Amino acid sequence: MIERSPSLHRVVTAGAAALAMVVLTPVPGQARTYFVPVTDTLVVHGHGYGHGHGMSQHGAQGAALAGKSYRQILRFYYPRTRLARRHGPIRILISADTTPAVVVKPATGLRVRDLTDGSAWSLPQRSRIDLWRLAPTRGNRTDVQFRARGGWHRWKVPGRGSVTGNVQFEADRAIGLVLPNGSVVRYRGVLRSALPQPGARSRDTVNVTSLDDYVRGVIAAEMPASWAPHALRAQAVAARTYAAYLRQANSGRYYQICDTTSCQVYGGASAQTRSTNAAVNSTTGKILTYQGEPAFTQFSASSGGWTSAGGLPYLPAQKDPYDGWSGNSMHRWSVRISTAELESAYPQLGRLQAIRVTKRDGHGSWGGRVSELVLAGSGSRVRLTGDDLRWKYGLPSTWFTFEPTPIISRWRDLGGRRSYGLPKSAEEQVPGVRGRPGARQRFAHGRFYWSPATGAQPLQGPILRRYRDAGGPASRYGFPVTPNLPTAGGGGKARFEHGMFFRSRATGARPVYGRILAAYAHRHYSAGRLGYPVTPVRRIEGGLRSRFQHGTISWDRRTDKVRVRRH
Repeated sequence: MIERSPSLHRVVTAGAAALAMVVLTPVPGQARTYFVPVTDTLVVHGHGYGHGHGMSQHGAQGAALAGKSYRQILRFYYPRTRLARRHGPIRILISADTTPAVVVKPATGLRVRDLTDGSAWSLPQRSRIDLWRLAPTRGNRTDVQFRARGGWHRWKVPGRGSVTGNVQFEADRAIGLVLPNGSVVRYRGVLRSALPQPGARSRDTVNVTSLDDYVRGVIAAEMPASWAPHALRAQAVAARTYAAYLRQANSGRYYQICDTTSCQVYGGASAQTRSTNAAVNSTTGKILTYQGEPAFTQFSASSGGWTSAGGLPYLPAQKDPYDGWSGNSMHRWSVRISTAELESAYPQLGRLQAIRVTKRDGHGSWGGRVSELVLAGSGSRVRLTGDDLRWKYGLPSTWFTFEPTPIISRWRDLGGRRSYGLPKSAEEQVPGVRGRPGARQRFAHGRFYWSPATGAQPLQGPILRRYRDAGGPASRYGFPVTPNLPTAGGGGKARFEHGMFFRSRATGARPVYGRILAAYAHRHYSAGRLGYPVTPVRRIEGGLRSRFQHGTISWDRRTDKVRVRRH
């Protein structure tokens, strides 16, 4: 797959008033605020893997399984392009070879060539020689050395001793390059010790090979070799075209393409398989062109169901019907992320309270891929791109959304802004009975409380005010287990973990709990003959008592008996 580096984030700090605007003010269009739960863990749902430009590799497989040919696959993902042919060599930077020397295994016909004048010399084949290397020395010169009996020795180049400038190994077959970790990767073509620029002291290893041999080393590293033949052929043409595009763009550079996801993953001859070689052979030299030039055929693992616009006429944003086949685990994905990393990266945030997505590309569910977002914290706000957040957490793509908190989910289920108005605060942690943690959030017309045991429940009006005066979740009543519920005669009630509150216009809101509540329940609560409570439960000598509109209920601590009197 082809990936691009994320753009630099932009950090903006602001005061509390600006923070409130970020979190609370509705913005027309696609903007949406996602509140951070007090657990500080966000559940992220998304689609696709990669940037989404051009061909979806999983989509190519889905299309091939649906009977589409590689030509049809390419025509869908790269509209307005045409098939053409390109051949010739390409120069590939071998990034894993991080040392200045080029070390290779002995090979049939191994020779060394001085690129200054084109002179070449065959290297001797002796049983005691197990490695050859090109070792840079002073003054841009290179020594040709061999290893025998565990030690390195200089091989004198006939007539000159060492070589000045760029020099390379050549052979009649693939050459085994020995990497710094001791592993060996085989490459077709030549392996060059290249100066990045004239007079440079460093050297890079560059493989120069034919365009088709390059593609043979790409396909299996980019797409499973077991996939359908037409998917592999589509990959071969896309990879060859991408290489031809960069070859032309970097024609004067000492390398034209790299071997990582920053370009295309390339594993040389070691990465070749029978099925991927067959895909190359059946599409030999074929590339896609636009207006006669190689197209910039970007691709990624999965589009998620929509490709994203790549800024070129043949890289449109379009619905992708092939990406969602049963074998694509990246078509839909979910991950959990901790907010601690963002708070650590941007300490000016304070506690992260909400994420406001301010811009998406407009294609697909949730409004498509995230372009811009704002982190809103207790101290300031930070503006990021969707790529910034993606790379920070290793998210598969920028097409994502955040699972709403339990409070926001409940708020939406109950009618959202039509019932309780807009949120007026972020989610805040509050202690419950005996310190059990929970959360609350303020809305225009009430408050929502949440705990793992009770879920999210809203309260409003006199019951909410009386509950807050009593101490809220940390009081003897705990968290609410129901919202405000209507009662006969226009009153209301709400149940809590350890009691209930009842409200009427005549009596206001009053709590009842314990054995008194049990006796009240036995007499049908406010619908019974006692009516509504007019006092909270109060201590009396030897027990508790609560007065009602038409009677009292008393509890004797010594006998554990309840007495009900009507008047």
